[in-house]
Amino acid sequence: MYGEMSEKFNKLKNIIRRYNSVVIAFSGGVDSTFLARVAGDELGENVLLITATSSTYPFYELEDARKLAKFLKLKHRIIVSEEINIPGFAENPPDRCYYCKSELFSLIKHIAEKEQYNMVLDGSNADDLNDYRPGRKALKELGIISPLCEAGLTKAEIRTLSERLGLPTANKPAYACLASRFPYGEKITKEKLTRVEQSEKEIRDLGFTQFRVRSHENLARIEFNSGEINRAWEMRVRLEDICKKAGFVYVAIDTHGYRTGAMNEALKEL
Repeated sequence: MYGEMSEKFNKLKNIIRRYNSVVIAFSGGVDSTFLARVAGDELGENVLLITATSSTYPFYELEDARKLAKFLKLKHRIIVSEEINIPGFAENPPDRCYYCKSELFSLIKHIAEKEQYNMVLDGSNADDLNDYRPGRKALKELGIISPLCEAGLTKAEIRTLSERLGLPTANKPAYACLASRFPYGEKITKEKLTRVEQSEKEIRDLGFTQFRVRSHENLARIEFNSGEINRAWEMRVRLEDICKKAGFVYVAIDTHGYRTGAMNEALKEL
């Protein structure tokens, strides 16, 4: 296992060296932080990290990205990419992520070209190929490279390698933009995004690590991982208070628990 992972790691380094200078879309998550670290090791000062802030990106994640870029000692820039203003995005169609990624990576690619960086990289990993990811169409159209995918590195392998490299994100819970909390077809507004962001922040402050507050109009459906769902049930009154204070009318704990791509389950039924 470790031999295969080491081969993938070496392949990743070779892929990155191929481009000499790169811009990385940097969210501060497990994947983009690992990619940034390896790129920094291979290319030194020829790496620029770009983080896009918007209504779908919580402020605490932005602060994490700032701290991690400083930890990595890499150049870091914050730009604004307000997805909610992109025609077609707020209506929340199944290909919503296509509109988002097209806007975001067009902005990043423009910076890369203007400042003469050779390539734009993103942190998609090999596991992402197994889920519905319409945003990958935009990456392909714009010529964005996903080195972790190309090297065949899975999320589990990236976590293991991150731990070996001493990265603080090795065990960071998975994160997805706040727009992923809404079922396809439910209109996304800044007010709804704020409602979800506030609820998740306060629940995280209670010590929960891997969960999602899914928004179904006035209903908050909360998914917790298997190790935390019993505690969540014991604290259901507090959780209800948090979500109602944020603006929800009804609150439910999902007995099926946390899972990635939960909103794509409806697509499989169509």
